[in-house]
Amino acid sequence: MRAQIVVGVLVAFAAASLEAQGPPPVNGTVALEGTMTKFYKGLNTLVVTTTDGMQHIYHFTKGLVVHGGAAPGVDAVEALHEGTTVVVHYRIEGGERSVDEIDRVADEGLKVLEGTVIKLDRRRQEITLKYGNGATETLRLTDRAATEASEGFNHDGASVVIYYADESGRKVAHFVKEAS
Repeated sequence: MRAQIVVGVLVAFAAASLEAQGPPPVNGTVALEGTMTKFYKGLNTLVVTTTDGMQHIYHFTKGLVVHGGAAPGVDAVEALHEGTTVVVHYRIEGGERSVDEIDRVADEGLKVLEGTVIKLDRRRQEITLKYGNGATETLRLTDRAATEASEGFNHDGASVVIYYADESGRKVAHFVKEAS
């Protein structure tokens, strides 16, 4: 009887340990920064390599949004060449990564700035930064950036990198990440 209890406790502990080691559940959209490696038009698939050398395969639909490209939608993916820095916003469904949005960084794409967060206002979709020279600036956040920023870093006082576009004379942040 005692041996059965010990075995039962060990099995329960092992199961809990394995469960704790599994990947965390993904809710909503996840963003990943990397470089464009390959694009397979006929398969609606692209491969992105992250800074740690890992390659990630993503599938997309005709509703794909590409920011910072010369052409809209899926046609903009064709304009991305190998080595282009991108931020891929995706979700996982049924074990497959499905791309919602791609941000093209540098070149003709989104611009980059760094600063310290003074205030993050998700309700108003704004982030206020302080720069090294003491100047402050408030940028509008896209819906996706507001959601991702609220989960991605400690807010006030965090040093961040922001990828933004000039839209109608105002800086609009498309992606915010904690500076490394």
